[in-house]
Amino acid sequence: MSPPSGGGASNDNMTMMNPGHMLMHMTFFWGKNVEILFSGWPGYDRLGMYILALVVVFLLALFVEWLSHCSILRETSGHVGVASGMVQTVVHALRVGLAYLVMLAVMSFNAGVFIVAVARHTLGFFLFGSTTFRKPPPENGAKLAADRPPMC
Repeated sequence: MSPPSGGGASNDNMTMMNPGHMLMHMTFFWGKNVEILFSGWPGYDRLGMYILALVVVFLLALFVEWLSHCSILRETSGHVGVASGMVQTVVHALRVGLAYLVMLAVMSFNAGVFIVAVARHTLGFFLFGSTTFRKPPPENGAKLAADRPPMC
């Protein structure tokens, strides 16, 4: 019995050959020859496109972190209703969908993509989740927008 025409698993269970002759790694590896999210992207032997792919993953992941800590939609100005709930639901769906895209990019097993994703978590939390850029509460104890993360 012959293997399927699309290629099969190699004997070492570390990589699989796909029809485009690119290797799909099953362990972490270093290198620019990887497919991230889409077939043929960033391409083979294209360092500039690989760097662009890392920047895109970083920015995408940073946007997810911002959406995770942004309180614009959590605080409604007295008007709570179906429209507000729908907007919050759409933003939540967008955040979850983008987070899954970042997860799928990490599943390329490329060490550079993994490091970029961890770096965005670190930078995103520092910028949006930590108390570093929040204003201290006023001395009279009144709660203002100082508790809101920056850029929200």
